Amino acid sequence: MTKPSSPEGPPAAAAPGRAPSRHHGLRLLVGLLAVWAIGAYLLIPWIAKRYYRRHASDYEISRLTVTGDDHPGDPINLALEGTEAQLVRGMTAAGWHAADPITFATSVRIAIDSVLRRPDDDAPVSNLFLFGRKQDLAFERPVGDSPRQRHHVRFWRWDQTRDGRPVYFGSATFDERVGLSYATGQVTHHIGPNVDAERDRIVSELEGAGWTERTSYIDGFHEQLEGRNGGGDLWRTDGRLGVVVLSPSGAAPTSH
Repeated sequence: MTKPSSPEGPPAAAAPGRAPSRHHGLRLLVGLLAVWAIGAYLLIPWIAKRYYRRHASDYEISRLTVTGDDHPGDPINLALEGTEAQLVRGMTAAGWHAADPITFATSVRIAIDSVLRRPDDDAPVSNLFLFGRKQDLAFERPVGDSPRQRHHVRFWRWDQTRDGRPVYFGSATFDERVGLSYATGQVTHHIGPNVDAERDRIVSELEGAGWTERTSYIDGFHEQLEGRNGGGDLWRTDGRLGVVVLSPSGAAPTSH
């Protein structure tokens, strides 16, 4: 007597194309990320550097900072007269924090603190260039509970003096949020357009801390009253340069 065959057939084959499709999607995602990284951090900066070296005017560059790939940066809106020690002590007394240098560790820290909304009073600021070099000093004043928003300023020492005093030119702006650069696609802070308010804030806070001997404004420092920085952010100014003569030891009366 023959044994009846089992009603179960051979094991069903895996649905064709499912695993290869998943791998294909992963490869596509990795490929797109690689294209974005190459374009944002290599190709676009290289093109921009060649373009701005050919088209930037000397007058604008002397009033504007530039990025590492020669995009126009943020405008210069401050001049502080005094030594480095006076500047550091004055800004500290006014409630500002010295920014940490950019390293792998500080870059990771600011990214994590921005995502998790953790305070980071000493978060690094990106490099901008004036007189052919990056900033000599940088300070920030955080807003809220993370480094996503902050007031910040960079300073460059001039190679000349005024009445025997060193001069530090500054670019003060407000970081509104973190996002992708409109110009390159890189991750960056986006600044607010009202750079004059940031200039006036520093002048006022140095006065309030007793670290100004004299303050004034130079009209017409900027002929270009509106522009966009390397991240594509709009800025506007009344064209004036805020000038602060720092007190030798703080707590000095201010004259205008």
